Amino acid sequence: MGPTDDLFEGQPSGMPEPMPRGRALYQPAEGEPAKVRHVGGYAPFIEFCIGRGVRSEELASDPERLISFLRTFGSHFENDNTLSAAAAVFAGNAIARLRPDAHWAAYEGAPSMVGNRQRQFDVDRLLVAVRSADEESVRGFVSALLDWAREEVDESPAMRPVPVPPAAGQSRYVRPDVPTTTYYAPDGGPIAYGRQWGVEGPDPDSYSVDSHPERFAGLHNVARALIGYLATAYDVEVHEDPVHARDLLIEVRDVLNAVLVTPRRSGAAPLTFVLTGYPGVVVHAGVLHDFPFPVCGCDACDETAETTADRMERAVLSVVAGGYAERYPVGSRRWSEYALSAFDGSGSESGSGEPGPVAPARLHEAEIRLREVDGPWRPWPVRGS
Repeated sequence: MGPTDDLFEGQPSGMPEPMPRGRALYQPAEGEPAKVRHVGGYAPFIEFCIGRGVRSEELASDPERLISFLRTFGSHFENDNTLSAAAAVFAGNAIARLRPDAHWAAYEGAPSMVGNRQRQFDVDRLLVAVRSADEESVRGFVSALLDWAREEVDESPAMRPVPVPPAAGQSRYVRPDVPTTTYYAPDGGPIAYGRQWGVEGPDPDSYSVDSHPERFAGLHNVARALIGYLATAYDVEVHEDPVHARDLLIEVRDVLNAVLVTPRRSGAAPLTFVLTGYPGVVVHAGVLHDFPFPVCGCDACDETAETTADRMERAVLSVVAGGYAERYPVGSRRWSEYALSAFDGSGSESGSGEPGPVAPARLHEAEIRLREVDGPWRPWPVRGS
């Protein structure tokens, strides 16, 4: 690209590897890929700018002028896929340039995004929106983008809880049998759940189809086996009552039962298991985070009872081992964060976002509780130790 090499930070690269949709993001802790802040492929857009007598350097450094330019010439992008893709990449790079903690992110079966932990932007959608929105809406978006660019950068180190290994002689959890059944499509052929889609990804129509949720019925047995194991292996209190479903922050329907397991150690995270009629299980860990199993039962996400049981067991046993941390509030937006390190060393996952429609009193209690914990949640006490 010659004279345009210094438009954005570093040398251009390809899009980041898409993250799996509908699955826990367990990845090896070592060798994590570098954050992508500069994606290549926007040369056609620069040529278009030159043809209109506009310097791309000015658009790259001035988001207000860039949005105005995209709005003015939006009809050209609409009729040219190559130019539209180049404009989207350029716009994404310009957004990433606004903040040192911004980067590109890709998700399986979804558009690429640009942003940081607190906010992300769909640049493909942005190009469409600026063409059709009214002037007031465009000004509002530009104002929000500039406010985001000026927000204080969260420089707090990433949470990296370290789970403790099991004690010598400690009993081990054993999964119960999870019944397997063959399910059939309308054409009579068997559905190979977990292996339905090839390299091209899911059928777009499959995202709205939830053909056989009954395949997750075995998760109730797994949840009860986990509860039984925790009750015998650790020093805990177990209380079974559907009222404990109130611990969840996410909305669930058709609650069948709920079990609260509380370790008898200060600073150790309690777990609430909520069994639903879907059938599924939602596990509430600590104070502000819910882990649903399955995450999504639609045909596109292609989850199976076995892989979902894997994730549920790993999450629960990792919390118990002290591989779980929460943080609230984070930054000026007062978001909540969590980090989970697998008890077996297989990897880790983390997440952040708005706590959701939570009562202020509950958020205040969570803030106080996490301040008292002051770091990762502690491992559960082993029974008889």
